[in-house]
Amino acid sequence: MQSDIRKELLDAFTNAGESYLSGQHLADLIGCSRTAVWKHVEELRKEGFELEAIRRKGYRIIKTPEKIIPDEIRLGLKTGFVGKNIYYEDCIDSTQKAAQRLAYDQVPEGTVVIAEEQTAGRGRMNRKWHSPKYTGIWMSLILRPNIPLSKAPQLTLLTAVSIVQAIEDLTNLHTEIKWPNDILINGKKVTGILTELQAESDRIHSIIIGMGINVNQTVDDFPIELQSIASSLLIEKGESIPRAALIKSIFTYFEKLYLLYLEEGFLPIKLLWESYAISIGKIITARTLTGALKGKALGITDDGVLQIEDQEGKIHHIYSADIELN
Repeated sequence: MQSDIRKELLDAFTNAGESYLSGQHLADLIGCSRTAVWKHVEELRKEGFELEAIRRKGYRIIKTPEKIIPDEIRLGLKTGFVGKNIYYEDCIDSTQKAAQRLAYDQVPEGTVVIAEEQTAGRGRMNRKWHSPKYTGIWMSLILRPNIPLSKAPQLTLLTAVSIVQAIEDLTNLHTEIKWPNDILINGKKVTGILTELQAESDRIHSIIIGMGINVNQTVDDFPIELQSIASSLLIEKGESIPRAALIKSIFTYFEKLYLLYLEEGFLPIKLLWESYAISIGKIITARTLTGALKGKALGITDDGVLQIEDQEGKIHHIYSADIELN
């Protein structure tokens, strides 16, 4: 009940914009007492929200906290289902592991696990993902699409497009994608995406998409071995980025693209992905578990598979690899 009142309170402030809302108006709108409204306003203040209260006018939110908290994300969020159900942890082993457990418990589609810090964050091929506290966005999204098992990798590419669109919208930074899941700014990695399945041989139970986004790290926050290849939005922009605002933007772009994908298929996503791709038309080396292949990146197939043309003109289909630009 308390969480329902809090959500309705934040929705009311979102819809009011810069306008003040009286305690009585909020009580009538939410269906609770003015005392309950006051109690929840005070709870918001304890969480870091700054609320202005003027006699005979009411309340309005003038500043949200720097720390990511679910209520700050809900404030102004206009999605239909993505991010409506949030599990937040200050410190966690891995948002992917937590999301997997929640998916087994049949939480609603669009549920998100967000953490301020991961102690066992990981990327593709089980590589360690550096997740310092209060600097980045470490989250996992649970989906339940009715699609064939073979189509699941397409959602990695869809996620990359939605993150790029959100970053560019919020920061105006020129952002590129390196197949399949790296997002780069000025040639340095700022985001990684990890897609995992809970499935049987003939059907998907859930798809869990992990996102690690370097937002407000300084150079010194990265280990020395990563400083030449990794970056953050703060480093590239020269100013800190509001993480909750970026999360809300990602949710908005993702839901729009996801619904488009379910209705029209992968083609519109493919075209968008290729417009951001850094490697298309360039000579690259794809390092797979069986060896290295050098050639020209032609683009991706309708299934999201990378196509490379070697020196003899033969076209190879790459399903999983590390890509290096030559």
